[in-house]
Amino acid sequence: MKRVLIICAMILLHAFANAQNKLSGNITDQFNVPLVGVAIFVPEMAIGTLSDVNGNYELLNLPKGLIKIQFSYLGYANRIETVKFDGNSVNLDISLKQTAIEAEEIVVSGGYNSSQHENAVKIDILKLNPLTIESTPNFTEVLTRVPGVDMISKGSGVSKPVIRGLSMNDILVLNNGVRFENYQYSSHHPLGIDEFGIGSVEIIKGPASLLFGSDAIGGVINFIKEKPAAIGSVVGDYNLHLYSNTLGMTNNLGLKAAAKNVFAGVRVGQKTNADFLQGGGAFAPNTRFNELSFKANAGFNNKIGSFKLFYDFNNRKLGLAEDEAIEAISKRGRENKIWYQDMDNHLLSSRNKLYFGAFKLDLNSAWQSTVLTHLTDEDNIEIQMKLATLTYEARLQLQSSENTEYIIGFQGFNQRNINLNNRETKLLPNAYTNNYSVFGLLQYEFFDKLEFQTGVRFDSKTIRTEPIGLETDTLVYRMPLDKYYGSFSGSLGAIYKVTANLLLRANYAAAFRTPNLAELTSKGQHELRFELGDPGLIPENAYESDFSIHYHIDNITLDIAAFYNIVNNYIFISPTGDTTRLGIPVYKYKQSDSYLYGGEAGLHYHPSELPLLHLEMAFSAVIGKQDNGDYLPFVPADKLRFEIRAEKKKLFFLNNPFVSLGTHTAFNQDNAAPDETVTAAYTLVNLKAGAGIQMKNQLIALSISANNLFDKKYTDHLSTLKEVDLYNPGRNISINLKIPFGSIVK
Repeated sequence: MKRVLIICAMILLHAFANAQNKLSGNITDQFNVPLVGVAIFVPEMAIGTLSDVNGNYELLNLPKGLIKIQFSYLGYANRIETVKFDGNSVNLDISLKQTAIEAEEIVVSGGYNSSQHENAVKIDILKLNPLTIESTPNFTEVLTRVPGVDMISKGSGVSKPVIRGLSMNDILVLNNGVRFENYQYSSHHPLGIDEFGIGSVEIIKGPASLLFGSDAIGGVINFIKEKPAAIGSVVGDYNLHLYSNTLGMTNNLGLKAAAKNVFAGVRVGQKTNADFLQGGGAFAPNTRFNELSFKANAGFNNKIGSFKLFYDFNNRKLGLAEDEAIEAISKRGRENKIWYQDMDNHLLSSRNKLYFGAFKLDLNSAWQSTVLTHLTDEDNIEIQMKLATLTYEARLQLQSSENTEYIIGFQGFNQRNINLNNRETKLLPNAYTNNYSVFGLLQYEFFDKLEFQTGVRFDSKTIRTEPIGLETDTLVYRMPLDKYYGSFSGSLGAIYKVTANLLLRANYAAAFRTPNLAELTSKGQHELRFELGDPGLIPENAYESDFSIHYHIDNITLDIAAFYNIVNNYIFISPTGDTTRLGIPVYKYKQSDSYLYGGEAGLHYHPSELPLLHLEMAFSAVIGKQDNGDYLPFVPADKLRFEIRAEKKKLFFLNNPFVSLGTHTAFNQDNAAPDETVTAAYTLVNLKAGAGIQMKNQLIALSISANNLFDKKYTDHLSTLKEVDLYNPGRNISINLKIPFGSIVK
């Protein structure tokens, strides 16, 4: 009997071993020369490996079904291959072609793991390479490299993204796919995400409520985590950034490792910045900020599924450049003592994918907590609130044929806002928010040239608040609310591949946004004004049509896009013309049917006759108006960016050296809202150079840059420092040092 059991076990073990899905092959260049160190990555599982000295690679324990594999190597065009596994071994030899312009990437924010050219909704990707991207203490400024993306700023530490003229709660920010909740309704609150540990940023311009629900009416910014270490390796990096303008310093250290089925990583960081210098040299009082961050992750992969756990902590102390602080501060400094906000944010998320042949099931959940504290000085806390949010979702992806894919899903979140320790000012009431939604998405491909995407979603949302004060005290009393909102959203889009190099996209989307707590319940002084909410506000509804053209060959990439966005019941805050007894201007949240229209264009040209040079240009324009003819607030001026860059693979002892010269022009913004002033045009000049330096066995990456090289004194239309007569930052010289390290574990 024992012998029979052993034989059966051996048969089962043999069958199991033969059922392993294995991918292997050889990678060469177009001249059939093996390439060493090519990254082979499976995005939906977050696993990868590197090709060896002979160009060979191998990945084991891959799941059944269709899986996208990305092959990438510096200086070569990416290859994206879809491989079908059915308990078999697949041999896939790859030839990569040299190119000076990066090719398409795999994106995850469109619902599917697909290439950029397979998605009917255009998704821009911004890679966060610290050597080649702008060096600034304001992380949001980096996002403005993408045409159509701008920022509302209150100094270097406080800024909010703007997409095609919409901002604040009309833009949904995701931290690795998790909706990020940190009191984002106000222009006085920061973005809240630290740039380290982020591999890339995916940006959807336009309504995306179908996939993400309320607050995605203007677009989505998804910060994607960096890739885990290659299997069998332990790697890390140390980063040091120094900034002359803010006397700033950033330190960040990361370490990650991966074995056959598991991976893990940890990262710690610290930032400190003094009050920034305006153009012309005067310092901007109380624009100082300090930050601490900690990130950790761990995961397990096998052919059954992928299981990942992430934890992010961030503490920010941000000075508020307000009248009281400006009058009280006469000396430049970096320590937060008076009129500042202290924000603690914890985010714990679980991202899991299970494989069932042609079916894939995503089960994701996250818990996050943000404590917001406003201090007038170290001993006087004016406001203290805590926002706790639980989010969860289930997505089932089905494939009925080679050309058809479906997604059905459920999403929800439960949120609670609490005023802590009975502080003097209660900016928002204690409140409970619950949101539940169901959605479906269909993707179909016709004759390899036309891809079609459509979907529909329904959201059910309730907001309940507790009263503040007594009914007899009309100055402070806020009545309790019990609101219900039900909204449909959807989209219909297509991408037509005219040729392998020319793509046409068209998309129509209907989206919604429910009023938030501040818009419904505000009643009190907030910074320099007295704000009044309106419990009678109804949801915004947006209907956007957009069309885009993408063209690329070996040395040219061209993108052109146009859009028209009708926003019914657009919510904004506007002055009433009244003042309080203390003379503080009264602002109130209002609604108006509005519309925004404009477009973007981007060009990347690499002259064949001048192989060292790259020329890049980006232009964006948007106009936002109410139906009564008044312009909308916080709509950016038309912007033009131009950059010329020279780079070489090897120059003496330097690896991949480069030098770039860029200009950033904002045109006159004469289309000011009733509570805004017009803003004059300006042009900034930026200069940057960098290279990798090999010192024995250690590589050191170093770059030096100068932003606003000529110390231009200017004001951006979206700078809220206009309210206190302060200019934007002047010249900033920065030094960036990155020291990668690591080893292959045999």
